[in-house]
Parts: sequence; C-alpha cells; structure tokens
Amino acid sequence: MSHDQRHRYEWNAIPWRKLEVRVFKLQRRIYQATTRGETQKARRLQKLLATSWSAKSLAVRRVTQENKGKKTAGVDGVKSLTPPQRLQLISHMDLHTPAKPVRRVWIDKPGKPEKRPLGIPIMHDRATQALVKLALEPEWEAKFEPHSFGFRPGRSSQDAVQQIWETIKIQPRYVLDADIASCFDRINQAALLEKIHTSPHFARPIKAWLKAGVVDRGTFRPTEDGTPQGGVASPLFANIALHGLEDVVKQAGGPGTHTVNGKKFTHRTYCIRYADDFVVLHNTWEGIQRCKEAIQEWLKGMGLELKDAKTRFAHTLEAKEECNGNVGFNFLGFTIRQFPVGQYKSKKLYKTIIQPSKNSIEGHYKVLATIIERMKAATPDEVIKMLNPKIVGWSNYFKTEVSSHAFQR
Repeated sequence: MSHDQRHRYEWNAIPWRKLEVRVFKLQRRIYQATTRGETQKARRLQKLLATSWSAKSLAVRRVTQENKGKKTAGVDGVKSLTPPQRLQLISHMDLHTPAKPVRRVWIDKPGKPEKRPLGIPIMHDRATQALVKLALEPEWEAKFEPHSFGFRPGRSSQDAVQQIWETIKIQPRYVLDADIASCFDRINQAALLEKIHTSPHFARPIKAWLKAGVVDRGTFRPTEDGTPQGGVASPLFANIALHGLEDVVKQAGGPGTHTVNGKKFTHRTYCIRYADDFVVLHNTWEGIQRCKEAIQEWLKGMGLELKDAKTRFAHTLEAKEECNGNVGFNFLGFTIRQFPVGQYKSKKLYKTIIQPSKNSIEGHYKVLATIIERMKAATPDEVIKMLNPKIVGWSNYFKTEVSSHAFQR
C-alpha cells in the first residue's frame, strides 16, 4: 500500500479485514521461523511487522476502540480519541519515544475488601505496546508450554478446566492448588528482560515501559520491580516470566510407578496454569510435596513466591489426613471434585463433577441484588435491560459444566 493511499483513507473506510489477513500472514511466518529455530529470520520479520502501517493501524484500533479501558485516561488526561486523532496517532507512532509513567488506579477485587492496583499507560504507549505484542506473541506461542491457558489467543479458562477433567477422569489425584503472591508487581525486571531475549529494537522500549514509574494520587514513584497490571503487553510478559514452570514440575514429580488395589500405575505429573493461577496434579503425596518445593525454589529466580493463604493441598476423591481432609478444589470460579458412586453407576466407582463454586454464585447474586437495589424507581423494562447482559454473561461462562442446579436457582 503506497504512502499516498494510506493518507487518502478515512478511519471508517480502512479495509480492516485486509489488514488483519496481512498481519496474520506475517505472524504465521514469525511462528514458523521460530519453530524451525531460524532466530535471525524471525527477528527480521518482527521488525518488518512492527514498522508496517497495517500492524500500527490494528494496534491503534485495539486500544482506542476494542479494549475495555479505551475511555480511561493515562497521566496526560487523553482518552476517547476521535477518528482523525486515531489516524494521527498511527502516523506518529514510534517505539523509541521516551515512555511516560503510568497512572495508578485502584479497583475492587471481587468479594474481597482489598483493592487491586492497575497501571494505566498513556494512549501512545498503549498503542506501541499493542504493536510490540503483535510482533512478539507469535514467537512465544511457538515456545509456550501446552498446559498454559491464560491470556493466549484461542485459549480460555474453559479449556483449562477441560484439561483438568481429562487428567483426573482416569484416576483420582493429589492436588496442589496455588497462587503466586502479587505476581505482576514483583516480577524481577532484569530476569524478565533476559528471558525475553529479543532484538534491541524491542528490548529498549520494553525496558523503558518497565522502568517508566507510577503516578499515584499526584505522587511519582519509580518502579524497580514488576510489570504494570493494566498495560496491553503485561499479560504476555507475565506468561513469559512463568514459562518453564511446567517443565520444573514434571521433573520434580519424577518418573516411577505405584500400586493401587493391586494395579500398577505410572506416575504422571500435570501442571495446568491460567496466568498466575495454577494447579499441580500427581498420583502420590510425596510427589506433590516435591513439586511444591521445586516451584518455590524456581520462583525465587523471577523474584516471586507462593501466596501461603491461597496455597492448599487436597485430594480429588478422598478426605486424606495429610491434606487436612480437603476434598476437591476451586479453580477459575469452578468447584472441581469427585464423588464415590456404586458399581452400577460407573466402572471406576467415582464420578467427576465440575460446577460453579459457592463464591461465584454468591458474587453473582450480590451483583444482581445491587442492580435491583439501585433501580428501585425504574420500570420493569429498564431493570430487565440491565439484568439480562449480566445473567447471560455469567451463564455463558459456566454453561459448559454441570451448572443446571445453579441456573435453576
């Protein structure tokens, strides 16, 4: 596409489908080059992608039209760009413009008194982060582990839950249900940059974003650790930081066999991760203990640690003494556990049930109750208009599992 042609386009006349196809083809070539180990070729293609008008346009569309935070301002107060301003942003986008600090915003954590810190970059930095993400994501998709599901294209929390079901339907297992303490805020920046190990063309702006600092209620504070939760590329950086966890767990679980009711089983260790939330499944108590120790040791290298309050052991079927009698576990809003049944119900003598957790149901009730309370003076039509999207959204999330009982309530 020639330079003049681009400038003739009005925002609404841009052929988005064409641009998406063009960028996707480049991304596919980056993915293939990485898979074949052709690092230099992948780097060259990434640079080509990051300088292309198509990718810049898609990056601007993502942050100004598609993302939820499109109307949230950074430290410069700019939000909700008009179409001409968007076109201007495309032409002025430069990866090596000095990064501005992020604006700290505190949002509620569902069902908890504490608040979660978000870092909102300015619009230009958001667009350049989206551009870098378009270039780096295909390379890392070629490297990421098979059971990592959070913030990745074509993967969802339902896929993670499905993978857990596939793993425990064969035989009940011990579970380490763990969460990483303040993952986004504590990642060691030097270790992260070393792990990303990209060309200087991308490494310099990434380092600048990480070091840009935070403005909280008018006070500037430099950032020595972490990646701002709220940045467009932050989920990708967090996934890169935690890449390798699955291998560590599998090595710690170790090969071997054990006997249950006269049958021999091979040890298999599984680690299923959704962003910074993960579960480890193993056949034996000793194995699950080894996994926890190995994870704690490995996380230190990235400046992270497990959150003790959210780390618990359980068994999927039986109340084991070593697990404090914990049966089943909660993951991504679902309760996952197995129940003993008679021989006429199942050959395996147990059944796996996955359903919405009590906290998810209570949280949903509270949201609906708040809306109804707030709209006492409204007409029934207005109340229905407000409630329907919430109910449909919640139901769509849980509809893949055993949810009919919760839905009837």
